[in-house]
Amino acid sequence: MTTQHAQPTSIPVFRKVLVFGGFLALGIAIVGMVVGGLVAGGTGVLSALIGTVMAVVFMGITAASILLANRYAGRESAIGAFFGIVMGGWLLKFVVFLVLLVLLKDQPWINTIVLFLSIIAGVLGSLVVDAIVLFKSRMPYASDVVLPPAPHDD
Repeated sequence: MTTQHAQPTSIPVFRKVLVFGGFLALGIAIVGMVVGGLVAGGTGVLSALIGTVMAVVFMGITAASILLANRYAGRESAIGAFFGIVMGGWLLKFVVFLVLLVLLKDQPWINTIVLFLSIIAGVLGSLVVDAIVLFKSRMPYASDVVLPPAPHDD
């Protein structure tokens, strides 16, 4: 009997998260550019775009790290690799976010309010996307479980 590593059931969910997240980012970019342009001109437009890109990159890192880590799912010897990839993605997001905040904080071509609101819209929107995709997915409560064979009564 050979063991096959089937595709984890979370992969289609995270693919949907990435697709719907892309639509969300497009909406945030358009609304942010219009509002940012009305409030702060070209600086507001640029700030909205940068905030949207930051939100998309952070959302993408989360989903991409889990999709990458799923390649190791199902193998007991690679449990550490799975969690290492997911935690590495989280640490990468945290470090990149802090570096970007320090670099962009006092730039004259950034409107910090528009940037902040674009990032917040992206974060809250991605949480909504995650919740909607998860609630609409038809995943079993115990996914990817292989039960041992039943004992035979002789």
